[in-house]
Amino acid sequence: MRHRFTSKLFVAGACAVGVALAHAAGVDDASCRTVRFVDIGWTDITSTTALASVVFEGLGYAPKTTVASVPISLAGLKSKQIDVSLGYWWPVQQKAVEPFLESKSIQKLEPPNLSGAKATLAVPSYAYDAGIKTFADIAKHRDELDGKIYGIEPGSSANAKIQKMIDSNQFGLGGFKLVESSEAGMLVTVERAVRDKKPVVFLGWEPHPMNIQMKINYLSGGDEVFGPNYGEARVYTLTNPDFLTRCPNAGKLVSNLRFTTDLENRLMQPVMNKERPAEAAKAYLKKNPQVLDAWLAGVKTVDGKDGLPAVRSYLGL
Repeated sequence: MRHRFTSKLFVAGACAVGVALAHAAGVDDASCRTVRFVDIGWTDITSTTALASVVFEGLGYAPKTTVASVPISLAGLKSKQIDVSLGYWWPVQQKAVEPFLESKSIQKLEPPNLSGAKATLAVPSYAYDAGIKTFADIAKHRDELDGKIYGIEPGSSANAKIQKMIDSNQFGLGGFKLVESSEAGMLVTVERAVRDKKPVVFLGWEPHPMNIQMKINYLSGGDEVFGPNYGEARVYTLTNPDFLTRCPNAGKLVSNLRFTTDLENRLMQPVMNKERPAEAAKAYLKKNPQVLDAWLAGVKTVDGKDGLPAVRSYLGL
């Protein structure tokens, strides 16, 4: 009996040592092979999640993505049914996310995976050159603008900020009309104005393909309304509380991921044109393989080989 008990202890100890040695070598155990992402359904997050998934596939992992709302995604991370979210938009989601961070039931990675995002009022570049450069300039051009500011769907927080400016006559905007529409509807209106070279003020944001499809400028002076630095936002990666320690190699890649607004502008364009996100991601990586160098620094394949050459081979580079 004692011999059998000692044998069991020996086997358990050997397994523990084996796992520890594998982790030390940067090799994840079998439970890490399926990296479980959540996509909150925003095109930028759909696009970056597709990029990460393609890279994981090249390393021999089997990534899986679940589409879920922000509250459900946070609950999934907390319950460890989800491993990774690339979609914590700060400060938009701060109120929802902070309680999970304070209780340490979700981990936020630093630095953000995207810096330099923004959302504020914008105009076509020719309108900017004609003198609509700040929030205070809008009212001076009331007649040319037909007294309208174009927003997105009713009920959005951005629209509420615009309406509050109008209601309080901030920047002399009393009497202006907020035109609410869908994102697509607003952009059709702006594109029509651009074709006719008419001035138009609208809600703009980055990352979004509008930044490469049209020449636009963001208006300064709106810090009190949309926040400093043109309504600056950052996007952080979230993981469940033990993902980085349980899956150190997969966690290393997730921690290395950094995107740029230009990358996302360009990747979102085909995705919004109904191209499959995975195919758009592969096409982007084939055209811009240099991004892989930093992402795969110190990252191995699922069986412990160098990650960069494996992913390049997977992409046919």
